[in-house]
Amino acid sequence: MINRASILLACVLLVGGCAWLAKARTEEQRTTQGPTAQQMFNLRILNESGREPTFEEKRRWDEQIEQQIAAYLREHPEKANDLDVSTFKFLRQSTVGMDKDQIQILLGPPIAVSSDQAHLEQLARRYWPLIQGRATEVWIYPVGWNLFFSGPRLVDITQYFAPPK
Repeated sequence: MINRASILLACVLLVGGCAWLAKARTEEQRTTQGPTAQQMFNLRILNESGREPTFEEKRRWDEQIEQQIAAYLREHPEKANDLDVSTFKFLRQSTVGMDKDQIQILLGPPIAVSSDQAHLEQLARRYWPLIQGRATEVWIYPVGWNLFFSGPRLVDITQYFAPPK
């Protein structure tokens, strides 16, 4: 006969184990859509001040990025008619096919830039066979985001993030 205490203990251990696994999970992916401008803005404020952005900071940032996007589309009218213009203008998400200027507007400057093929291979990890020969440069962003470029065009995105132990 199983008593209630045993069932309760088993449930607590099961929930605790699931929470530990979820927390300790390593993020590794190759994707066509990378981080959003909002995510990078929030991370920047968190790193700089140890808190989330205030309403006023969000409002000012939103106005500023809106102006930058509008200016970019005025300077590049051919981009205003692209199929993925809504991803740039409204979702504000980095996607394969964007150019370096669009990525700079959305995500800001990278933490680091590298054109060393050995470094690109290291960052691409298991996806290197798929990226090799197509990428000439990588821009590195927080939370393990790596954006691979061929000339001015974004050709691949990977993320590898291992939570702190």
